[in-house]
Amino acid sequence: MRALLLTNVDDEFSVDITEVAEDQLPEADTLVAVEYSTINYKDGLAITNSSPIVRSWPMVPGVDFAGTVLSSESDDFSVGDRVVLNGWDVGEKHWGGLAERARVDAGWLTSIPEEFSTYQAAAIGTAGYTAMLCILALEDHGVTPDSGAVLVTGAAGGVGSVAVAVLARLGFEVIASSGRVEEEGDYLRSLGATELIHRSELAEPVSRPLAKTRWAGAVDVAGSHTLANVLAATAPKGCVAACGLAHGMDLTTSVAPLILRGVTLAGIDSVHETAERRDEAWKRLATDLDVNLLDAMTTEVGLEAVPEVAADIVEGRIRGRVVVDVAG
Repeated sequence: MRALLLTNVDDEFSVDITEVAEDQLPEADTLVAVEYSTINYKDGLAITNSSPIVRSWPMVPGVDFAGTVLSSESDDFSVGDRVVLNGWDVGEKHWGGLAERARVDAGWLTSIPEEFSTYQAAAIGTAGYTAMLCILALEDHGVTPDSGAVLVTGAAGGVGSVAVAVLARLGFEVIASSGRVEEEGDYLRSLGATELIHRSELAEPVSRPLAKTRWAGAVDVAGSHTLANVLAATAPKGCVAACGLAHGMDLTTSVAPLILRGVTLAGIDSVHETAERRDEAWKRLATDLDVNLLDAMTTEVGLEAVPEVAADIVEGRIRGRVVVDVAG
């Protein structure tokens, strides 16, 4: 099978597109013919070796994939079933999606809703699925369109693009924050954003524990000072769903928004989410994500382009979603 393989021998890191024997795949109960994978931020970190994402060598990266079951020892899936995988430490501990085959545990797989093609399921991928988990968290904590605006940070990226599109379709007023407002303003408005702010407005250390309220909820992919400023400006009884660390892993803030305004900080762990919640997220995506907008935010590349795209996503130069045709 054809695969993108990461190796690290005596601190010599390499990225190669090569032929790998199928019997080198890890042991698991289900074999999948991978049609498409994607490039997420975590993949970018792994492929550029800019963060210790990979914990077992050699490694096929790719934290998600979509394809067709070739064989399974589980009663949950049959040959020919269309499935998607998001998370479960693939591409980190277990060989991931940037190969023509993947062998994984059946419990890690989710059936693709009939509303989506296999390509569209890949285009949604971990980023879109994570965005939907964030929106479910906002809803669980009582944030509705009547509550006020919702902020999305990193809005031009994969998680952000899907979050903006779904929130707008649900009737929310969406404020989109991006470091590329001038270049991507028309794109963000086409997804449904009604207000744009530059990420620099949120990038400095918090000067006041409570700022003027600006939004009832937020989807944050950044962390660090960005998340601290988002919390400080969240309205009473609001909720912030945090799912990323593009700005940093640190969080220097105060408890003031939490105990004086009753703000909820909801952490989103998309990697180890339960099967029931995954199914809920994918079913909601099938009803709440406009596939025309999904197509507009998606580009496709072949396996050879992955190293370059990985560097671009780490540098924040990627718009929306990038699907990888693993055979292309």
